[in-house]
Amino acid sequence: MTHMDNQKAQAGLTASNTLAPPFLYGTAWKEDDTQRCVEEALSAGFRGIDTANQRKHYFEAGVGNALEKFFSQGALSRKDVFIQTKFTSMGGQDNRLPYDPNDPLHKQVEQSCASSLEHLHTDYLDSYVLHGPSTYRGFGLDDQEVWRAMEDLYDQRKVMHLGISNVTLEQLQIIYELARVKPSFVQNRCFASTRWDSEVRAYCAQNQIIYQGFSLLTANIEVFRNPRFLEIAHRARKTPAQIVFRFAIQVGMLPITGTTNPAHMREDLESLQFELSENDLRTIEGALI
Repeated sequence: MTHMDNQKAQAGLTASNTLAPPFLYGTAWKEDDTQRCVEEALSAGFRGIDTANQRKHYFEAGVGNALEKFFSQGALSRKDVFIQTKFTSMGGQDNRLPYDPNDPLHKQVEQSCASSLEHLHTDYLDSYVLHGPSTYRGFGLDDQEVWRAMEDLYDQRKVMHLGISNVTLEQLQIIYELARVKPSFVQNRCFASTRWDSEVRAYCAQNQIIYQGFSLLTANIEVFRNPRFLEIAHRARKTPAQIVFRFAIQVGMLPITGTTNPAHMREDLESLQFELSENDLRTIEGALI
C-alpha cells in the first residue's frame, strides 16, 4: 500500500476516532519524576496517558497519584482522561512483579490488572495492552492464554479495549485471526527507515485498528539531519518535533510523546493546530529511503 492509499484508508478512522484523544503522553523511564511529569502533561492539555505495570521501566503508581490529584480536586473527571496500561510478561520484568510468578498465566493477567486498577485509582481501563509477544516470531500458546485472559477482563468491563505492542506484521495477523476480541490498538516503535512502519500501519488501516507510534523522535534522529525535512520545518516555522508529530497525525497515527519538559509538552500539542501539504507528507515518508 502506498503512502497516499494508506492515508486515505486511515482518514475515516482518524476523523471518527472516539476511542482515544489525538495525542498520548507516555510515562516510560520517568521514575521519581513520573507524578510531576503526568501532572504537567495534564495541565498542558494531554487527555491520554500511556503507562505499564512494569516497574523495570515505568512507575505506574506515580501516574495514579497524579490522576488522583486532578480527580480529587475536581480539575478533571475520570471520563475526561483516556488511561492505557499494559500487561508485561516475565521476560520484560525485573524482580518487582505485579503478580505471583508461580501462578498460571491467566491468573497473572488478573493480578496485574487488579494491581493496575489500584495504582491508577480507577475501576476500569480504557485500553489494556499486551506489552509484546513472548517470542520474536509467531504467537504461541502462552501468548494466546494471556490474550484470552485479557478478553475475560474485557467481558467483565474492567477494560474497554484491548491492544498489543511491539508486534510484527506476522504476529499481528495471527492475533487478529485468533482473537475473539480483536485488538483496537497497536503500539509500535516507529522507524522512518521502514517508511514509518508502513506495512503494520496499512494492516491496521484495513482492519480498523488505531496505530500508536512511539519513539517517533528518538528512533529517527537521522531525519533531523535531512535537508528536505529541515526545509519543511523552516518553511512551516515549526520545530522538527512538531513536524514529525503532525506528519504522524495526518497519516493516521496516534502519536505518543514522552518529553519531561513542560514547554515541549505544549509545543507537541500545537502539532494538532496546523497541516502539512501532500507533498510534505510524501517527502517526510520517504526522507530516509
